[in-house]
Amino acid sequence: MAEHSKDNHDHSHDHDGVFGKRTELYFSILCGVFLLIGFLIQTLGSEAQSMWLYLTPFIISYAFGGYYITIEAYDKIKQGGFEIDFLMIAAAIGAAYIGSWAEGALLLFLFSLGHALESYAMNKAKKSIEALGDLSPKTALRKRDGKIEEVPVEELKINDIIVVKPNSKISADGVIIKGSSAINQASITGESMPIDKTEIASIDNLPQFTDIDASNVVFTGTINGDGSIEVLVLKLSHDSTVARLIKMVSEVETQKSPTQRMTKKFEKWYVPIVILVVMLLCFAYLVVDEPFGDSLYRAITVLVAGSPCALAISTPSAVLSGIARAAQKGVLIKGGKALEDLGSITTIAFDKTGTLTEGKPKLTNLVPYKYTETGLARLVFEVESLSNHPLAKAIAKDLKLLYVLDHENMASNINAIQGKGISATFKEKTVYIGNEKLMTDEGMTIAPELRSEMKGMLQGGHTAMLVAYNNEVVGLISVMDVPRKTAVATLKRLKEIGIKRMVMLTGDHQNVGDAIAQQIGLTEAKGNLLPEDKVDAIKGLMKRDGKIAMVGDGVNDAPAMAYSTVSVAMGAAGSDVALETADVALMSDKIEMLPFVIGLSRASKRIITQNIWISMGVVALLVPTTILDLTNIGLAVAFHEGSTLVVVINALRLLAYSEK
Repeated sequence: MAEHSKDNHDHSHDHDGVFGKRTELYFSILCGVFLLIGFLIQTLGSEAQSMWLYLTPFIISYAFGGYYITIEAYDKIKQGGFEIDFLMIAAAIGAAYIGSWAEGALLLFLFSLGHALESYAMNKAKKSIEALGDLSPKTALRKRDGKIEEVPVEELKINDIIVVKPNSKISADGVIIKGSSAINQASITGESMPIDKTEIASIDNLPQFTDIDASNVVFTGTINGDGSIEVLVLKLSHDSTVARLIKMVSEVETQKSPTQRMTKKFEKWYVPIVILVVMLLCFAYLVVDEPFGDSLYRAITVLVAGSPCALAISTPSAVLSGIARAAQKGVLIKGGKALEDLGSITTIAFDKTGTLTEGKPKLTNLVPYKYTETGLARLVFEVESLSNHPLAKAIAKDLKLLYVLDHENMASNINAIQGKGISATFKEKTVYIGNEKLMTDEGMTIAPELRSEMKGMLQGGHTAMLVAYNNEVVGLISVMDVPRKTAVATLKRLKEIGIKRMVMLTGDHQNVGDAIAQQIGLTEAKGNLLPEDKVDAIKGLMKRDGKIAMVGDGVNDAPAMAYSTVSVAMGAAGSDVALETADVALMSDKIEMLPFVIGLSRASKRIITQNIWISMGVVALLVPTTILDLTNIGLAVAFHEGSTLVVVINALRLLAYSEK
């Protein structure tokens, strides 16, 4: 959001009224409508007409435009401070006093419009926290004395046992004590593949939660697979992983940016100085030989000249134009701070799953050994089609498409072998699909060339599995979450426009991260990261590079995105939390829009800087010349309004921005 709004207008998002939450915006629009009516009557009417014909619309315009600005100014005065809001009201009243009603109404219209539109970004922190809270189930199935009862999660205690049914959310952080299943924990760790979890061997002398083997631990909000499991609760609801995410986001959302604090300091000295100068000028007649009326007239002219109208709208006008241009291209930017910050970014951190990759496993290799390719494809297809495991479904789907296969019901008796793979019967003979341990445990020999090829696949980030049939290893298959088709071109373009470092942060294995990074041209990759690890990584990158953008799409990215200078969420694949937490949302889920947004941000930053120099330059010129009586009121008003128009026109150039 623009720098002045969050720090200075903390109440703006509470401005409900006759039009509900949009009352402030509608008041601003009505201010503009009555300004236009008054201006047309004044310009097109005859000299004989009553002055009240055009004054009435101007007065109504003042009422609508100044309503919320006056409330803000009054609230601040009660706290013992003056802000630009107060100066704008004083300048508008002064303009009316010297007969420049149109200018005063225009000043209020432009200022109130920017004020109203920017206040929409103010509910981001509240919404992001609410969205995170929705992750956690509200109830749990607690097992006590052999009976199962549904209870609120708040009633769960340490060492309670909960039952988690297939395909349902897990209600508490804990350890599995009965059953096994494939758990989708993308919402917490961002891992693209469901993770096989099994019961712990013993709950005697349990280590700390963070030290328990990952294959036995489950998190609140993650989704159980096809197996029913029982979980020993090790964390209360307020200490759960999801609760930590909520705390992280809420803490960072309330922190004020350095820019906001700097703006605050500027207002603290600028506004009182202008007021003091104007008050002193009212008594200039005591020093200079002139009537009191002339001194008052000069003082009001200085108030109009010194009111930072152009300055007040220099940032909002550029921000609104930039945001509007982004919206035309399907990109939502939540305020001026994000727009400006993104323009100075040279380092971008990316989540992997669903951001740089497709977010779903694809069959990447089918390697036959002393067996035909089509025969191996048929065997694996028939067996994997019997399984409900996400990887099995992905393999069967891709084999069906690649080899044009239909079910012939040749396989049966499928069994999951926890931590190793599966077994089944195919044409009345046993099939095994799984890791090396499964093959060696079943007494089969793995050819050196297959072992070497499998090792290469694993190092390349693939999930690789051996296939055995009739007591002989006959092939190798692998799956992987593959890069988006547009990722390589997008990263190349980002380098061209000045992004120096591009870093991947992922919950997947380091080998997976390195493989993807090498394929698509990233600077570096950091793997095996939980949400708090991603936050630490972001902090480290910010310490090294100053500012950093974080691009993510999942709930697990929320804290890291919140800690980054500016956060970007992928749209269609993004969770509600990521979208609410993010400063920028690519609504079309196209990562290739990123270079456009960064280019637009840089153009916006340049124009904001130009506008500030123009507006401050005119004030610096007008105030001394008006005080010294070197210019008349008409010229002062013309320069003042001229600078406002120049600033607005300069900002409107952003509406035509296109990436070169």
